[in-house]
Amino acid sequence: MRRIMAILLVLLVSTAKAARIKDLTTIEGVRENLLVGYGLVVGLDDTGDDTKMYYQSISNMLEKLGIHVPADKVDVGNVAAVIVTAKLPPFAKPGMKIDVDVASVGDADSLQGGTLIMTPLFGPDGKIYAVAQGPVSIGGFNVRGGGQRVQKNHPTAGRIPGGAIVERPVPSSFAETGIVKLNLNNPDFITAYRIEQAINKVWPGIAKAIDPATVRVIVPPEYRGNIVDFIAKVQNLEATQDKTAKIVISERTGTIVMGDDVRILPVAISHGSLTVTIESTPQVSQPAPLGGGTTVVTQQTRLTVKEKKGPIFTVGMGKKEVKVSDLINALNRIGASPRDIIAILRAIEAAGALEGELEVM
Repeated sequence: MRRIMAILLVLLVSTAKAARIKDLTTIEGVRENLLVGYGLVVGLDDTGDDTKMYYQSISNMLEKLGIHVPADKVDVGNVAAVIVTAKLPPFAKPGMKIDVDVASVGDADSLQGGTLIMTPLFGPDGKIYAVAQGPVSIGGFNVRGGGQRVQKNHPTAGRIPGGAIVERPVPSSFAETGIVKLNLNNPDFITAYRIEQAINKVWPGIAKAIDPATVRVIVPPEYRGNIVDFIAKVQNLEATQDKTAKIVISERTGTIVMGDDVRILPVAISHGSLTVTIESTPQVSQPAPLGGGTTVVTQQTRLTVKEKKGPIFTVGMGKKEVKVSDLINALNRIGASPRDIIAILRAIEAAGALEGELEVM
């Protein structure tokens, strides 16, 4: 029995809707900052580090608490050395709480039931911006006994919700010069121009797209003392994001995702037992004698797919243009495998007949 493998086709309709500028851009200078620290998790059930190189950390911790224990005398399995990471949100103020992630750096078997002791978190400049402490939640377990082992999730990494307290704010020069820069999430000349026009429609002349990734906005004098109100109004404006005609394919999963604006030019394809032909015929429409008007030339495109010793399907009959979705649907109907379709799309692109970008995952 012949087994037919269907390919999943996800078609993105080309009808674009306007989106808020807030969803299309970020404000330069308003971003998260990464923090990192080195700490110890205590209270483990003999699942901590066995490597002696980490015993020095335990000795140093006890020394700070007034207990002197040489590193060569330390021999515990209830402590694990960990790296603590966090993201400091923009405009974070002292006293605010943020989440932290904890991950073992030694040979600990599990952080289950452990508690992170006070750990300073440093920024790229070497300054302390937060201090973390609290019980570690790993969302799983690691149980051993009788030569067997049962594990759920990843027991050597966990999280402490609200486990760090912000100690120092991040300096920000946001809008100090009276200029706000909007950075596009997906740099594009057309999108940058549309954002510029949307802002200038409300406040004429204050916005300028300086490149496909940045729109510079001059804060109006009446908003110099109320920058929050101005930014809120700018971000609530709408602009339409332009997109590139693109096909994304995954040979591993047999998935094809494309926009409805992807087109193919007239081309003939022969792939194994499949034969694909795309023909374009000009159709001339002339005005009646003495009736005035102009001559109009349109392209009538015909797409046919043939399989040797199999059914013949005709797609796109009488259409002025052929979409890639028409081609793929026709190939699907005759049982073409994902590999066949991907190979055909690659060949069409190599022949210069694909009006779009092909990206293979």
